Amino acid sequence: MCRATKLTVIGAGAWGTTLAALAADLLPTTIWAREESVADAINRGHENTAFLAGFPLPPRLAATTDLSAALADADVVVVAVPSPYVRCVLLEACRSIDLRALVVSVTKGLEAGTGERMTEVVVEALDGHDPAKIGLLAGPNLAREVMAGHPSATCVAFAQLRYATDVQQLLTSDRLRIYTSTDVVGCEISGAVKNVIAIAAGMADGLGYGMNTKAALATRGLAELARLGTAIGGDPLTFLGLAGAGDLIATCASPLSRNRLVGEQIADGRALAELRSGTTTCAEGVSSVEAILALAARHGVDMPICQTVAGVLAGDMSPADAVACLMGRTATVELHDLSPRA
Repeated sequence: MCRATKLTVIGAGAWGTTLAALAADLLPTTIWAREESVADAINRGHENTAFLAGFPLPPRLAATTDLSAALADADVVVVAVPSPYVRCVLLEACRSIDLRALVVSVTKGLEAGTGERMTEVVVEALDGHDPAKIGLLAGPNLAREVMAGHPSATCVAFAQLRYATDVQQLLTSDRLRIYTSTDVVGCEISGAVKNVIAIAAGMADGLGYGMNTKAALATRGLAELARLGTAIGGDPLTFLGLAGAGDLIATCASPLSRNRLVGEQIADGRALAELRSGTTTCAEGVSSVEAILALAARHGVDMPICQTVAGVLAGDMSPADAVACLMGRTATVELHDLSPRA
């Protein structure tokens, strides 16, 4: 059983704040925020007005902009910063993280340029840390719903089951049920690819299409993420679980999904540059799609939905063109053996 005495969350976005709030009911918890205004709002008003407005936070939750102070004596470290910043933040933090601590990534994406999964980035940034003690949390976890007390579930994955069980016992509550897994690769690929499929689902919403279209996108999107995940070593059954189908359903369907909203706004005629400049939150599918496609190319995996999303984001085609491209593909059988091409 986990005997942690302090948990630290690196990153004060909506999901990081939610996990910090849940943990603060169980043990001393500190959250690191880059912005002084965010830390002040949490400490003085017990609310993250910038990223999770409307939800009171436990008075015992402490916030700071001092990364070293936040990490002092932490047994469990949750990494909750956007994928483009994980490496640089952890390189700064590495000397302050105890080598015995469990490190849990909750960032869903691949690193642009390297194409590495977030746990791979964490392993490299925390040079000398036991890779077995680095895992992730993935599932259908919309922060505002969890904070509102809606019953939710997620999956924690470590290569060694005992560490996943430690986190499960530490964070399971009456509003968040946690399941364990040892399939780090499968859970992580699911979390990255589902964001791109959600952008496609949002485009379908913006074009006025109904549930037939969204169901087709989600189902064929599930096939894409399962093909890629299996090709690099994931367990096929993972993609039918919370980190796979569960997260995909929530991200494609919910109005709270940032990735789905980006797709909807692009289909409504908004420019991607305008959307990026007008928000402080991160749609990970935008940041990760090129890295996902590069990884797929290296393994010979066909990902037509992700390819068309990338084309729209790059300005090479319109959302309507993307629909025509996908619907005009050569008809084939619905494969169930996770072959690289379908």
